[in-house]
Amino acid sequence: MENPDNGADGETKPPTPGAMLADKVEWLIQNMWPADAPAPRNNVETAGAIAHATGEDISSTTVWKLRTGRQDNPQLRTLTALATFFGVPIGYFGFASEAGPIDDDLTFKALRREVEEGVVRTEVLRALVDLSPQSRWLVDEMILAAAKADAERAAANRRNSAPVEAEEHA
Repeated sequence: MENPDNGADGETKPPTPGAMLADKVEWLIQNMWPADAPAPRNNVETAGAIAHATGEDISSTTVWKLRTGRQDNPQLRTLTALATFFGVPIGYFGFASEAGPIDDDLTFKALRREVEEGVVRTEVLRALVDLSPQSRWLVDEMILAAAKADAERAAANRRNSAPVEAEEHA
């Protein structure tokens, strides 16, 4: 199967703005979903939770388009609703120079939440700090490979199921 990120000559192309926004929206749904909102099972529930919490009318089709990269220039009110719902600065959706530090802060916030919920054990984090640089590099590479495999599986699942859901709820 051809990699959509590669050109005909095999050269890697940079991700499109829609893909980058899709990655950010998906990351927020997976990692920053508010604890007081029931976890969504689909785009309809995702849109409903955002609309309920923010008062902004956001459709399941809009959520689907954002998650799949089919909408790369949403209205400011949509981005504001997402930022409000997930408790992130609006700059998270901006240029890399502005979003980079926000990404770092959100990553630490998500990791703290995982530790507090017992998903990531504190003793694992302590052990990671105590590893030699060589062992830490090896663990880093394994984690990155696992994350890439998970992301590829999730993207394939979204591609396979999203059009049906979008048609049903358009």
